[in-house]
Amino acid sequence: MPDKDIFGPIEPPSFISKDPSGLITIFNNALRLLVVVGGIYALLNFILAGYAFMSAVGDPKKIEFAWAKIWQSMVGLMIIAASFVLAALIGKLLFGNTKALFEINIYGPGGSTPVPK
Repeated sequence: MPDKDIFGPIEPPSFISKDPSGLITIFNNALRLLVVVGGIYALLNFILAGYAFMSAVGDPKKIEFAWAKIWQSMVGLMIIAASFVLAALIGKLLFGNTKALFEINIYGPGGSTPVPK
């Protein structure tokens, strides 16, 4: 009969949280995914705009399109960065902690005792 413990204990990866606040974890991971996707999309737009700029061959409309795409990508990245700055500023003003909106505590039925992370 084969040994059931052939591989040893199986632990989840370190980036997976074991806390019971699953909704917050899902929201946090979704937000991180959106930021990464936004950054990758901006990078692809920069590459495509650079290619369009190089292949414009002096055509003013193509050059204008490439510059517009570059500026739109830069504005998008600034909006992503500004959202984090704004969240930190609101956290500092309302809660006295810049990470208050990034580290949310869920309080259990006891009232003042936060659910452990």
